[in-house]
Amino acid sequence: MGAQPTPERLSLMLGLALLMLSTIPRYLVGGHDNRFNLILIALLVVAGVAVAHWRMLEAEARRRLPPLMGRLGVCMVVGLAGMGLYHALFTDFIGWELLIAHGATLGLLLHALGLWIKAPR
Repeated sequence: MGAQPTPERLSLMLGLALLMLSTIPRYLVGGHDNRFNLILIALLVVAGVAVAHWRMLEAEARRRLPPLMGRLGVCMVVGLAGMGLYHALFTDFIGWELLIAHGATLGLLLHALGLWIKAPR
């Protein structure tokens, strides 16, 4: 495998964990107990991998993580606003739990695309 841990990968893992957390209300409101249990298991796995990834990061790479987390936060807010605008213009009211899940998905996608476009050399 040979891939080295990077703060960019860790920020994506933490974004994925945030995305999984944002889907929990959707499953609780909808009464999808099996999906709720599966997302909790997946969340625990992603959190475990993120902790292991953090421990493997060097000190210099750990210092690059806070700006990436700020960027992830901005992307999440932009994603939530973008999905709010989209749903306000083109769909009926879908519920806050679905809006949060869709916004987090768009935010993580924007963060990943931003990392891809400005990939470190």
